[in-house]
Amino acid sequence: MQTPGSQSSLHRANLERVVRAVRLAGSLTQAEIARATGLSAATVSNIVRELKEGGTVEVTDTSAGGRRARSVSLSGDAGIVIGVDFGHTHLRVAVGNLAHQVLAEEAEPLDVDASWVEGFDRAEALVGRLIAGIGVSLDKAIGVGLGVPGPIDVESGTLGSTAILPGWAGINPREELSRRLGVPVYVDNDANLGALGELVWGSGRGVKDLAYIKVASGVGAGLVINGQIYRGPGGTAGEIGHITLDESGPVCRCGNRGCLETFAAARYVLPLLQGSHGPELTMERVVELARDGDPGCRRVITDVGRHIGSGVASLCNLLNPSRVVLGGSLAEAGELVLAPIRESVGRYAIPSAARQLSVLTGSLGGRAEVLGALALVLSEMGDSTLLSDHGGGVRTPAAMSSVR
Repeated sequence: MQTPGSQSSLHRANLERVVRAVRLAGSLTQAEIARATGLSAATVSNIVRELKEGGTVEVTDTSAGGRRARSVSLSGDAGIVIGVDFGHTHLRVAVGNLAHQVLAEEAEPLDVDASWVEGFDRAEALVGRLIAGIGVSLDKAIGVGLGVPGPIDVESGTLGSTAILPGWAGINPREELSRRLGVPVYVDNDANLGALGELVWGSGRGVKDLAYIKVASGVGAGLVINGQIYRGPGGTAGEIGHITLDESGPVCRCGNRGCLETFAAARYVLPLLQGSHGPELTMERVVELARDGDPGCRRVITDVGRHIGSGVASLCNLLNPSRVVLGGSLAEAGELVLAPIRESVGRYAIPSAARQLSVLTGSLGGRAEVLGALALVLSEMGDSTLLSDHGGGVRTPAAMSSVR
């Protein structure tokens, strides 16, 4: 029995600190672990040796700053994590290990709005197909990250806005997928997962404070403060799309007038061009035409960028992030949309906040949300699930069932 303050409890706490540092980073040298945890180099060396002997971590030779070093990552046998991303028109699933390696990934078209039952049927089948393809069983899964295109009500676990997915009204996505797969499920909205994906694998690496702006059928922001996603007490932080730009503007689905979303989201922007470019026009096609020099599409993207920049300026004044990452199909426009965003930020943001801000497009494209779903599991899972009751050994599936 471990009592508070005992040597055994202190040792256990140090084990978990090392495992957590490695889990969040993917891999670290022993010197980096010491800096991240505040433990001495000798203590880290002893703990790494114990974890390696127990099968929890793998150690490989590497170099850092021109010197030989030892890189520590979680063992490939420690388990897998699964990411599921529902978009309005697609389903994407990825499987990764605890060393931040993506083992399998696949996407397929899906009208998520039509039927939640079909959506979960397809997700369940795709998960099964991918894990079978890499030769593992679902028993190896430590958790599933699930992304949905809408805010999640913190108290009920249901989608907070049925206007976004009317066919999903009353559905608890976490409970539904957990029931089907028998694995712990962590759920978040697509903007938050996009932020996590870019933070861990993409344009947000090395930054502790950023905003990920997702522009699609709606406009949302995933906020990272001091390295952590900020959701707010109700789970709705980051609804940048409902900043009011014009009180006499179009009526938004939220009931207000002139929200940023009514000037930037695809459902409001595309009708401006469909009369001249055809009713089948998509945002992806608008971006493609704009890059080819189409004057109407370039004008619309410029205007959208200016409006987004106004919202970003408000974020700068409130939160002072060091980086803004633009995601969604609009990001493919590159400087055509980034330049007007920066122009509006320079005009409306506090000068000191604007000077410190970098505005970039995401580097992960459509993969940001599903990779963020993997990162969500890696950030939310408990380190005790990776350690045996007496040291550094890997928990067996039977032992892990008590944690679920």
